[in-house]
Amino acid sequence: QVQLVESGGTLVQPGGSLRLSCAAPRSIFLLYDMAWHRQAPGRQRELVASITVDGSTDYSDSVKGRFTISRDYANNSAYLHMNSVEPEDTAVYYCNANRPFYGRSYWGQGTQVTVSS
Repeated sequence: QVQLVESGGTLVQPGGSLRLSCAAPRSIFLLYDMAWHRQAPGRQRELVASITVDGSTDYSDSVKGRFTISRDYANNSAYLHMNSVEPEDTAVYYCNANRPFYGRSYWGQGTQVTVSS
């Protein structure tokens, strides 16, 4: 079973910054696009940011200019750098590895981010 291990979720004040990490097995990380999704209470899970194997990135309008997704092949990890966070960013954040052409997708267990003063 493929395991994606997220870390970095915490309580942060509005306007603050944090970084989420997602460690993946190397065999997965080399071939799969990576993404971060989030789910706030009472809302559907939504795509926040994605990065392809070759480094192309995409962001939801709600985080564009504030969040940055990256991947590090030396550490088999994907990251979500979150700046200027807002209370509306409060959610459980999930890491996803996906290979759309083959219909493969794996999820992490989620990490809680709470933005509050």
